[in-house]
Amino acid sequence: MKRAFDIILAIFVLIIISAPCLIIALLVKLTSPGPVLYWSDRVGINNDLFKMPKFRSMKTDTPEVATHLLNDPHKALTPIGNFLRKTSLDELPQLWNIFKGEMSFVGPRPALFNQHDLIVLRTERGIHQLIPGLTGWAQINGRDELPTPEKVRLDDEYLHNRSFAKDLSILWLTFFRVLNSHGVMH
Repeated sequence: MKRAFDIILAIFVLIIISAPCLIIALLVKLTSPGPVLYWSDRVGINNDLFKMPKFRSMKTDTPEVATHLLNDPHKALTPIGNFLRKTSLDELPQLWNIFKGEMSFVGPRPALFNQHDLIVLRTERGIHQLIPGLTGWAQINGRDELPTPEKVRLDDEYLHNRSFAKDLSILWLTFFRVLNSHGVMH
């Protein structure tokens, strides 16, 4: 049921956001050199790696690490990068991963390939057996501001209490968190 829901919702969202995505792509291209999309290696179900796209919000020479590990994240942002990240519009290309079955709308956010501490803790708790999500329980409870152990605790809580109703609740809460940029590093 979750997979069918993901596909139906992804089609619906894609219809709504097609024009805005074209505008975002054009703005990314016009405001900074480099590709429109940034593809990163992410950890998926059973710790298998997959390529995850985002609208590029960082300069092309930015190291491939979690944002909070950068010395000065603001210097790495493109002219529209802060806006894309605050509004989570940079995440829209991940609908592609949802169509492919590499991601779901709700699940633990996929770790970067080099976030070894997060990967180890998730594996120890069995969280690695979940399909990663566009949003998740940890995202609506802190997002970028959460330390790794707290993120894993929330992911574990989701693992043991997941249901279709909880997923709908997380999606609903995500909408409001995105509207007020809750938990986004500025």
